[in-house]
Amino acid sequence: MTILLSDPAVAAVPVLECREPLVTLDAFFGRPQSLVRAGLATRLADANALLPAGVSLRVVEGHRRVEDQLAIIARYSAEVCAERPGISGDELDRLTSRFVAPLGVAPHVAGAAVDLTLVDACGEELDLGTPIDATPEQSGGRCYFDAEVGAEARANRTLLAEVLGAAGFVNYPTEWWHWSFGDRYWALMTGAPTALYGPVRLRPRTEEAA
Repeated sequence: MTILLSDPAVAAVPVLECREPLVTLDAFFGRPQSLVRAGLATRLADANALLPAGVSLRVVEGHRRVEDQLAIIARYSAEVCAERPGISGDELDRLTSRFVAPLGVAPHVAGAAVDLTLVDACGEELDLGTPIDATPEQSGGRCYFDAEVGAEARANRTLLAEVLGAAGFVNYPTEWWHWSFGDRYWALMTGAPTALYGPVRLRPRTEEAA
C-alpha cells in the first residue's frame, strides 16, 4: 500500500532539526543551480559516482519556497476538483498529495528533496517513461515509480533507484523523479526516530526585491 504525504503518520514524525545549511549544488548537476541541505549535496555526489560512465544525475529542483509550494497546491487542487466534481475535502487532500505535499510536511520546503533525472554524456535526458512533473492524470499513472513503462524506461528507473538508494535517499512512489533524505517521509519509510530537517523559510521574493 502506498503511503501518501497526506497520511497522518507522516505529520506525526517528530523533527529534530540539525541546522544543516542550504548549499548551492554544483553546476554539474544542472542549471538553474538548486539549493539543498549540505548533506543532500554530498549524497547526490556519492550517488552520481555510482552511475556508469556517460550517465549523470540532472537535478531540476531542490529547495522550494513556501509561496511556491502553496501555489502548486492551489493549482493542482483546482485541477483535481475539475476532474472530480463534488469531491470531499479529505479526498481532495489525499489525491492532491500524490503530486504535491501538504506544506507542513513538504520535503522540498525543508531542503530535503530533489526532483531529478538521468542524462547522457551530451546532456540529453534518458527515457524514464514520463516527463518530470507529469501529473497522474497527464501520465495515465505512469508517473508512479512502479507503473508499467517500456523496457528502457524501466531499466533507467531501476538504475536511478539503485544509486540513490545506496546513497540513503527514498523515493516518493507516485513520482519517479522525487527523492528525499532527512525529511519526515524519509524517517517514516526508513524507521528513523526523527526527521533531521524541518522547513526552511527564505524571505519572499518581493521582500528580496524591495
